[in-house]
Amino acid sequence: MTGTVAIVEDEQNIRDNVAFALRREGYKVAAFADGAAAWESFQRALPDLAVLDIIMPRMDGLELLRRIRSASATLPVVFLTSRDEEFDRVLGLELGADDYLCKPFSMRELMARIKVLFRRLALASQPSGDAEQLLELGRLVLDLRRYTASWDGAAVPLTVTEFMILHALAKRPGHVKTRDQLMDEGYPHDTFVSDRTIDSHIKRMRKKFLAIDPGFDRIDTVYGLGYRWAGAPP
Repeated sequence: MTGTVAIVEDEQNIRDNVAFALRREGYKVAAFADGAAAWESFQRALPDLAVLDIIMPRMDGLELLRRIRSASATLPVVFLTSRDEEFDRVLGLELGADDYLCKPFSMRELMARIKVLFRRLALASQPSGDAEQLLELGRLVLDLRRYTASWDGAAVPLTVTEFMILHALAKRPGHVKTRDQLMDEGYPHDTFVSDRTIDSHIKRMRKKFLAIDPGFDRIDTVYGLGYRWAGAPP
């Protein structure tokens, strides 16, 4: 699936480079230097996907995301953030961003995430019909085509990165995955992330599962090593 991607970024070099990469991949591009200009355009016609910087003049990415979500609950949104903007990054995910990348980021990584989000959007309303694309582990079901997860039949709203980390744990239940291994699974295109980033993803995943099941305890911390999905293989 291709469509129109909006890049909203006040740094012209980043904006131009992302726009160039998107066009090379076959997407139509709408580029904006600040949130206010983007929102003025979005009120006339929403893009199919948006890539937003957080810190911008006139209207920041968080406020723009709030307004996007008031108009569409499903439009995919990716945040571009600095490494020291963890609070804003977490708030953005809570407001409904689908994923984020830290600057400096790999353009290959961004293009890959955009493709996944378009694929997930296109498949969302279709029946899976392919058991080989489902990983069922007791109460957990992962749809490997849609990058979606459910627990006891309830959808767990994971970002693409969270899904990839969860899949890395669930496909080898009982086996410890180090933070480095989870970095490779969640960020496969040479994007730099820290141990703290992986810990933050795990914390948010647990919170999302606990919102569905207050007794959820399947993601174990193995101190000094990493994390594992608790329990033996089915």
